[in-house]
Amino acid sequence: MEYDRKSAVSSFYGARRSIDVLNDVPEPPPVPGSQYPRGAARPRAESQSSFYADRQSRASHDLLNGQSAGYNASSFFDAGRQEPLKGGRDEEEEAPGPPEAWDVFADFNNMGPRYSSAFGVAQHQDSVYHQIPAGTPNVAGNGETDNDSSLAPVELVTVPALGPEWQRAEMKQMTRSGRRELKNEERYAKWRAWNRGETGLCGTKWFTKKFLVFFIFAWCGIAAIILAITIPRVPALSFNSGTPLVAATGDFNASIPTEFSRYPANFSFPAFADIQVDTTSNIIPLTFNHIAAQVWYPSTNMQIGTGYFGKATLPAKTFPVIQIPLNFSYIAPNDTDPTWLAWYNACKNPQTYTTGVRPGVSFELLLTMDIAGLPTTSTASTQIGSAPCPIELPVNSV
Repeated sequence: MEYDRKSAVSSFYGARRSIDVLNDVPEPPPVPGSQYPRGAARPRAESQSSFYADRQSRASHDLLNGQSAGYNASSFFDAGRQEPLKGGRDEEEEAPGPPEAWDVFADFNNMGPRYSSAFGVAQHQDSVYHQIPAGTPNVAGNGETDNDSSLAPVELVTVPALGPEWQRAEMKQMTRSGRRELKNEERYAKWRAWNRGETGLCGTKWFTKKFLVFFIFAWCGIAAIILAITIPRVPALSFNSGTPLVAATGDFNASIPTEFSRYPANFSFPAFADIQVDTTSNIIPLTFNHIAAQVWYPSTNMQIGTGYFGKATLPAKTFPVIQIPLNFSYIAPNDTDPTWLAWYNACKNPQTYTTGVRPGVSFELLLTMDIAGLPTTSTASTQIGSAPCPIELPVNSV
């Protein structure tokens, strides 16, 4: 018979059948000289064939009691001891007694011997620990013992499997230059992503290239508006046509003496330049840090005076008037010098003239202005002809 058609049940081929250790009655050994020779079939007990009524023996004890065939106590085996029913307070008040040889209840609640130990059945493999003797021979079988095993228990250590070898690119990433190249590649990738509009600057999603263009445009517009408001404009200057030069008063007049002399030929006197400033082009007030002035005589191209105006703030959109202090001072080689002679005739007393009218004098005023808010200084100049002298010499002057 082929192996795949052979039955897997061992009892089918005459092997020993399974038995019930609780209800099976061991077969007595054969008596010598009995009527049943060894190996002959014996008749079955009455209880084993009691299921069929017509085959049951009339001498059976169950038939004498009037019980029906097939449903008596000998037709099936009871796999345990009959216990009375318990429950309620009776079971709680009853004190547990000493365990018997074997009890089905004690087998479940661990109060007595187990089923396997009561009938000699081998316990489970994991219930008993068998220690390995220290003097076990080695694998080679030469009788030598393992000293390490005899000194300490054998421990199984899980050794991890060896991984793949390091590649050249991975080893390069561990160096400083490799990390620098990796960072450069990440920066370049972020730059390309931002240039394509896929991501934003500084880890944001909204600061894209398109947003940056609008942001710069808006910032330039705001900056232009701020500069248009805050940056000052250079004002326009104009002199008083009637009296461009005004006689000095106060401390400035006392500090500079008024003098005209022939030997040596010189003159000196203080005066104010009366100037009107146009600030209509400025939105905010205009502040002068200082104004430096120079006075020139255009006919001989000689400088005849200087001036200085300190810090002052002028209102916007108006025409304020300022007076710049001027110090006229000139030294000539003799009294026939054209510059000294022209200013001397213009400043003489009007009574020395038959008509009572003094001749006018021309000059050029050059101003250097330092305005707050402008990076460089600004200059302005004007030329005035036939201006009256701001002082009058006495009648008996030389």
